[in-house]
Amino acid sequence: MSLHNLQPAPGSTKNRKRVGRGQGSGTGKTAGRGNKGQKSRTGYKRKRGFEGGQQPLYKRLPKVGFFSNVEKPYVINVERIKAVAELDEITLESIKTVHKLGKTVTRVKLIGASAKGLAPKIKDEAVTTSGK
Repeated sequence: MSLHNLQPAPGSTKNRKRVGRGQGSGTGKTAGRGNKGQKSRTGYKRKRGFEGGQQPLYKRLPKVGFFSNVEKPYVINVERIKAVAELDEITLESIKTVHKLGKTVTRVKLIGASAKGLAPKIKDEAVTTSGK
C-alpha cells in the first residue's frame, strides 16, 4: 500500500442519505419521520425516563435510602482488647494510649460481657458502654 493513497477502502463508505429533497429521492415530503405526532416535529427531544405521559417507573417505585447525620461511635470489644479494661480511668485520651484510633474518632462505645462492670471507671462523656 502506498503512503500517498489516502482513499478509504473500497466499499467501506456510503453516501449520506439526504432527506427531504423531493419525492423522487424516496425520502421526500415527511423525510422518513412518518405523519404527524411529536416525533415528526422539529426540535423533538424525548425526556429521560419519559413514558408517553404514563407515570414513569422511577416515580412509581418507593423512595429508598436514608443517610443519618448522627455520628456512630467507634466500637471496642473489651473481651478482645484487654488493655482497655485494665485502665484505671477510661477516657478517650487514655484509650488512645493503649489502642490506635483514627483521627476522626470522637466517640467510643465499649461492648462485651465485662463492659457493664467498667461503667464506674468511665470519666469521659465521649466514652459509653452497653451497661450504662
